Amino acid sequence: MRRTIVTGIALGALLMGSGAYRHFGSGGMRPVAPPAPAVPVSAQTVTSGEVPIYLSGIGTVEAYNTVVVRTQIQGQITQIGFTEGQAVKAGDLLAQIDPRPYQAQLDQAVANRARDEAQLANAQANLQRYLPLLAKQFATPQLVDTQKAQVAQLQATVQSDEAVIENARVLLDYTRITAPIDGVTGIRQIDVGNIAHPTDTQGIVVVTQLQPISIIFTLPESTLPQIQAAMATGSLTALAMSQDERITLDTGKLDVLDNQIIQTSGSVRLKAEFANPGHRLWPGELVDVRLLIETRHDALTVAAPAIQQGPQGAYVYVVTADNRVEPHAVTVAQIGAGQAIIASGLSAGDHVVVDGQSRLEPGSKVSVLQGHAAQQLAAESAKSPEIP
Repeated sequence: MRRTIVTGIALGALLMGSGAYRHFGSGGMRPVAPPAPAVPVSAQTVTSGEVPIYLSGIGTVEAYNTVVVRTQIQGQITQIGFTEGQAVKAGDLLAQIDPRPYQAQLDQAVANRARDEAQLANAQANLQRYLPLLAKQFATPQLVDTQKAQVAQLQATVQSDEAVIENARVLLDYTRITAPIDGVTGIRQIDVGNIAHPTDTQGIVVVTQLQPISIIFTLPESTLPQIQAAMATGSLTALAMSQDERITLDTGKLDVLDNQIIQTSGSVRLKAEFANPGHRLWPGELVDVRLLIETRHDALTVAAPAIQQGPQGAYVYVVTADNRVEPHAVTVAQIGAGQAIIASGLSAGDHVVVDGQSRLEPGSKVSVLQGHAAQQLAAESAKSPEIP
């Protein structure tokens, strides 16, 4: 009886051991892991529509005209007619030089002309008296010829006086220093009471034209065929963006495509013109420029964070009907303004993961967040960039 009990216990232990082997496996006594919980993600549907295609480059804002306003005569500054940073029109008074010395020169030139005109009138009267006397032989030909020469000399003197008067008037006009162009004044370089000279290098003030204004930017030389093909269809639109690409500063048009490639950088220079009505573009400012090349119809777009990079290139995680994810290789045509344009690899209506990819692998179960939870996940992803 005792032997029978022992045999039963041994048999039971053997059966339990066999079950444990089948349950835990031959790799050791490890418990079977429970199913992995669903990974929280946010997702977005791939949409189709008209999408603009841009070429992006970095440019520098340059004024069409920048003038260092200098005096053309020497004199004491008696008045400043502008405030720093003021918008001025061509012809507006910027500074006044003491006009009295130049007014005196003009008055003297006018008086000299009056004197010489009187002498000319007298010489012409004498000539008219000598001519009848010559006909009656009461005056010699030599006297008449001398009188004619004197008349001609005085006529030349009067013409010279006219030139001196005109020059004096120009100098007097130069005492009023006016804006040569429409623009905005900079920092004043001279104060009232100082003597201004034509040789002053800094001048009185710098006036810069802000409307319209230009941006010089560069694009890779590989884009040249695209640019030329687009230019053949008409004028190209250019957008001036802030450096963070969040604010559109102004919209303009491509003005010039440079006639040579910069060999050191393998790029081509372009110049775009902007109306700049709000003065949001400032000379010397660095901006991002987007050149509109074409508008694609029925283009597929998705949020840029959905694009991941792997050894085989770009891919996205597509959410299947059973809330699992599958990686799909994609070809990206362009990424900009937070959106990616997909050339191939997706279809309109596909549901793709845009945040939370770091914990995913093919076949992972996911829980798609909505509303505030999705926004919170996106914020966390932004703070801790995910490395695909």
